[in-house]
Amino acid sequence: MCRNVRASPVTPRSLELPVPDDVAPARPRRSRLRRWGRRAAAAVLALVLLLLAAYAALPKGPRDPMAFDSPKGETRPLASGSEYAVVAGTPWAAEAMRDVLERGGNAADAAVAGLLALNVTFGEAASFPGVAPLLYRDGATGSVTSYVGTGTAPKAATLAKFRAKGWDSVPEMDIWAQLLPASPDVLVALLAEHGTMTFADVAAPAVRIAREGFPIHEVMAEDLDMSLVERIGFQFLMPENAEVFTKGEWWRPFHVGDRFTRPELAATFERLAGAERAARAAGGDRTAGLDAVRAYFYTGPIADQIVALHEDEGGLFTEEDLAGYAGGWEEPVTAEFRGHTIRTNGTWSQGIVVPMVLKILEGVDLKALGRNSPEYVHTVLQAIDLAMADREAYVGDPAFVEVPVARLLSAEYAARQRARFGDRAHAGTPAPGTPEATSAPDPLVGKDTTHLAVVDAAGDSVTLTPSDFPLTPMVPGTGLNLGNRMQQFDLDPGSPNALAPGKRPRITPHAVMVDEADGGRISMGTPGGDVQAQANVQVLLDVLVWGMDPQRAVEEPRFLSLNFPSSFTPHATEPRTVELEAPLYDALHTALEARGYTVRRLDRWDKALGGVGIVRTRPDGTVQAGADPHESTTAFVR
Repeated sequence: MCRNVRASPVTPRSLELPVPDDVAPARPRRSRLRRWGRRAAAAVLALVLLLLAAYAALPKGPRDPMAFDSPKGETRPLASGSEYAVVAGTPWAAEAMRDVLERGGNAADAAVAGLLALNVTFGEAASFPGVAPLLYRDGATGSVTSYVGTGTAPKAATLAKFRAKGWDSVPEMDIWAQLLPASPDVLVALLAEHGTMTFADVAAPAVRIAREGFPIHEVMAEDLDMSLVERIGFQFLMPENAEVFTKGEWWRPFHVGDRFTRPELAATFERLAGAERAARAAGGDRTAGLDAVRAYFYTGPIADQIVALHEDEGGLFTEEDLAGYAGGWEEPVTAEFRGHTIRTNGTWSQGIVVPMVLKILEGVDLKALGRNSPEYVHTVLQAIDLAMADREAYVGDPAFVEVPVARLLSAEYAARQRARFGDRAHAGTPAPGTPEATSAPDPLVGKDTTHLAVVDAAGDSVTLTPSDFPLTPMVPGTGLNLGNRMQQFDLDPGSPNALAPGKRPRITPHAVMVDEADGGRISMGTPGGDVQAQANVQVLLDVLVWGMDPQRAVEEPRFLSLNFPSSFTPHATEPRTVELEAPLYDALHTALEARGYTVRRLDRWDKALGGVGIVRTRPDGTVQAGADPHESTTAFVR
């Protein structure tokens, strides 16, 4: 039996024992530790204060500011002329293209000049030697060809190796995310097949800009916006990248208008031009000079530097990988939409999504819905979601995957997809359609970008969408950024886009050309990752269905779906989620929320909505250009 007993309180005094007079009390060890701890804390605090004082004294303002009239967010009249039209993601790239045409070059020459200038002035989003998918139109015959503008996985890049690291997706900052470089192959092929100038001629504007500098534009400043902690981390994790982009000044934020130079990249372009000159001096013709440019990169000194980086950093590239790389000319993916012919790159890109969406919408009376009404936006979003579901289920490198292109773009299949429309938002990524008897193809044996487009006086045209980001180690002393495009592979063996040695990932960049029903011609494209196909579709609808001119079409507010797996690590999906540019959000969010959408607002001119560039030739020979104010897109005509 227990009783409640109230214990007497125990106090420190009640526990004291008598201490003999001749015994001194021991000094508690805890007191010594506390004193040492206080001293250490004081020392750390003093060091922190010293570092803060030193940081406070470092310059953080603009670095050699340059005058700059930014085109971002600025509406403008339609640019119209009679000879040529150019459009590019930065003013300096557009100027380089214009200058080449003024010097007697053609569309191919101007496109390469613009590509290299973009690599300099938009290098954080479109690096050399990254991906560069393009379409080329012969003005005389009207024929359109596509060039395979994305690299392949190295031979050592097996799915088993990546899965053995515990990865569910390819890490965006690991050297294993680097894809074999494509753009040197692309530009040499374009110049050799259709150009008239030497590499040195077309590279000259980019070299000059890289050495003299250009003002940091608003989109670049946004891309490179990093906190102090991020800049310090960048300095330690990727010192070469930090030297190129922060100039080693981790304490200084980026400012719009700061002079920015790329001397290492200029030197690399000059080395390539030097190889060309040496070949010509040895008696070779223009073609031999271009071959020397390609060889210097893929089998010569630059290849050696790339392989050395991979050996030092535990990467996967070998000499054989680089020497064996090649793109190639191919027939474009083609579909009809209301009498217009839509063309885009092969299924190694997501370009097929554009005609897939348009084919689904072909049987809808869009004008009866009213442009940008809740019903119109809901209808276009449903078509986008269905096409994106099929992208995930069927689309991949055609050298490895049997993609049912003809069926995906058939009127019959589009009608079946259209029959799946409902009154409410899809609860998640919809199930893919069934264009063939099988539910998915069997393997065969074996967040920015930029854009340019040009049409010259002969009607020849190029549209090109370069990309890649400096999130993996750069090649020391060269200015070369090999990007992280391998992250667009899936590590799911059942995916048509599953990683395999020698395979191309299904990249988001793609180019688009249209032969209009009235005889007009369009060349266009945009940056934006998964937004690219959605922005291209909306602008094409505005031009082809609603009769807008290119400039008005690219200035219209946009909407986009996130209801499918992202093409970027970690390939997340945001079910039912849509983003609307401010004017559309204000007008439509309540009605779309009533249909089950989660609706987010984007500011007017947010670059997340793409930066579409268009050149257009009308039946009477007039040329037009549309430059999207969502980015620093710039156009010139004559």
